[in-house]
Amino acid sequence: MDKLVKPSKYNASLMIPSSKSYMQRAVALAILSDGETILKNPDFSNDSSSALKIAEALGCKVVREESLVKITPKNPLKAEQISVGEAGLGLRLFTPVCALLGGGLTIYGEGSLLKRPMSMMEKPMADLGAKISLSNGFVPITIHSGLKGGFAEIDGSQSSQFLTGLLTALPKAEKDSVLKVENLKSVPYVQMTLDIIEKFGGQIQNIDFKEFIIKGKQNYTATEYQVEGDWSSAAGHLIAGAIAGKAVVKGLNPNSLQADRAVMEVLDKVGAEVVISNDEIKVSKKDLRAYNFDATDCPDLFPVLASLAANCNGESVIKGVSRLAHKESDRALAIKEEFFKIGIQVVLDGDFMRIKGGKISGGVTVSSRNDHRMAFSLAIATLNADKQIIITDAQSVKKSYPRFWEDFEKGL
Repeated sequence: MDKLVKPSKYNASLMIPSSKSYMQRAVALAILSDGETILKNPDFSNDSSSALKIAEALGCKVVREESLVKITPKNPLKAEQISVGEAGLGLRLFTPVCALLGGGLTIYGEGSLLKRPMSMMEKPMADLGAKISLSNGFVPITIHSGLKGGFAEIDGSQSSQFLTGLLTALPKAEKDSVLKVENLKSVPYVQMTLDIIEKFGGQIQNIDFKEFIIKGKQNYTATEYQVEGDWSSAAGHLIAGAIAGKAVVKGLNPNSLQADRAVMEVLDKVGAEVVISNDEIKVSKKDLRAYNFDATDCPDLFPVLASLAANCNGESVIKGVSRLAHKESDRALAIKEEFFKIGIQVVLDGDFMRIKGGKISGGVTVSSRNDHRMAFSLAIATLNADKQIIITDAQSVKKSYPRFWEDFEKGL
């Protein structure tokens, strides 16, 4: 699907979608819990819907309603194959969870997930009793033996998602476990995981995010869980308000553990007008100064931060490019090439991205690279262009934010 976006002032007031990161974690814990879990304010993006389909494939009863989802596990859980769709978190989360069931299960993926290397999971899973095999380092993944627990070393330099999967599954393993983690990035995402595990009754000893001590044979308790608003989805609208008018976003937790809450720090750096009251955040346009920011722990913000930088006076520098290679697109290269088409210079300098603010030139066609976050970014950048811009593969927003275009156009 192509989307034509015209330059416009922005004036939006909207309720933000629920967090797909929390939603997927909650579904995994509901699968492993005793009794019926009720998820309030659920997310139904493609990634979260894939998680619910996994629950059903494993034998859980899943009831979907507009404002809640009910998940009741079946004992024993069992399946021969599941699909995680295109969800990177889903794959790394549900592989350890499904390994608790024993062997004989194959996990499939779709789209860009087929190109994301997953070999980093093999040795730690084997050390914890679960032999898995991949297709030349990629999905599909076949689980040959069950997760038992024990000791494993994890490289956290590329992603924290696999660690999230192990932390979720190991409290249910037969044996106690110790995970030693090196070079952990995206610490906020691990904080989220520990937070929701605790809400379902699990206990994990965390030693400076370098070692995790986990008692086995724990029980998760089914609960009523409110899925909070998604800071990742909100970030684009808040930045749109900062560069082109005003945005009022409702439904956010100002004290959230979500990594992308860091967008507030960046808005402060550039000098945007920000007002916070209860669960409502208002951002208004002002003259924006260039900024330096380390996005290593919140790499999903990179594309919309690029749109912000393009509208700042001077050169902005964002650190954390090394975290962008294995996303829905090669995001660093995608930002550089697509922003070049609209007249914005982006220089990749090792782990740094340098973006020089300036005039945004329209009258061109740009590609989202079938990457939802690139689609958000290019739409926001177009607000201050001199002519309209066509964005290809605009349907990619369904992965995380199906109603993005509807919400975005309300502000135009």
